[in-house]
Amino acid sequence: MTDTVLRSASKEVVIGFDRPFVVIGERINPTGRRLLAEEMKDGDYSRVIADAHAQVAAGAQVLDVNAGIALADEPKILAECVQLLQSITDAPLCIDSSIVEALEAGLSAYEGTALLNSVTGEEERLERVLPLVKKHDCAVVAISNDDTGISEDIDVRFNVARKIVERASDYGISANRIVVDPLVMPVGAVNTAGRQVIELVARLRKELKVNTTCGASNLSFGLPNRNGLNAAFIGMAIGGGMTSAITNPLHTELMQAVRGANVVMGHDPECREWIRTNRPASAEGSRRRRRVASS
Repeated sequence: MTDTVLRSASKEVVIGFDRPFVVIGERINPTGRRLLAEEMKDGDYSRVIADAHAQVAAGAQVLDVNAGIALADEPKILAECVQLLQSITDAPLCIDSSIVEALEAGLSAYEGTALLNSVTGEEERLERVLPLVKKHDCAVVAISNDDTGISEDIDVRFNVARKIVERASDYGISANRIVVDPLVMPVGAVNTAGRQVIELVARLRKELKVNTTCGASNLSFGLPNRNGLNAAFIGMAIGGGMTSAITNPLHTELMQAVRGANVVMGHDPECREWIRTNRPASAEGSRRRRRVASS
């Protein structure tokens, strides 16, 4: 059994083969969110705080935090966001950047065991990111692409993941600290994209014994009713062995699919989480709400 342990100063979350699926909230990311980008650049983190609270309330166990803003001091902003989030929530953080200096700044500000997002199979990236993982004793998302780009051949993507796991081992980083992203491509462009990921997850789990994650919403890009399609995919991915995803927990259909799949896979003992989130309001509670509404 492979367990990837993430910790904040006061809470532990475990990504594992025989554990409930871990939802990593994706909302604290200025990409495509002009207003959030402007606010973060100006040092206004009120929306970051609101997004953090909303995602945790919706069921996210881990929060991804990204500060990729053009012409901004990304290392400074990311470190400030990490410090702020640790003061308002006990959820462990996924520190997310394409800039190594920003990753280092975020890790230096973090208390606990973070998930670092990310390393690829590119030589320069491996040589710069893996020492950070070792130094800060964190876990890392390993993305299955390299200098040649993203291959549609799942054997190529598997071999990139294996390369990262083997190189990490050279640094003394064990496989349970690596969470592989097999890369979800838009199914509207690559009709077999969903099936490819499920097949890859099975191989990664069996042969490399690593946990997995993905940007789940990529699958539905360009198609109508994206939430419905994402929910269908996430349920099937969980059934296929995927153990976490970076996604939006504010989408009710998706979170229902996650909780339902946990029940079906036997990862929700006595269906407690399903019952807790789906139990009808009590009659007394309903009467109380009616009285308040009519007053």
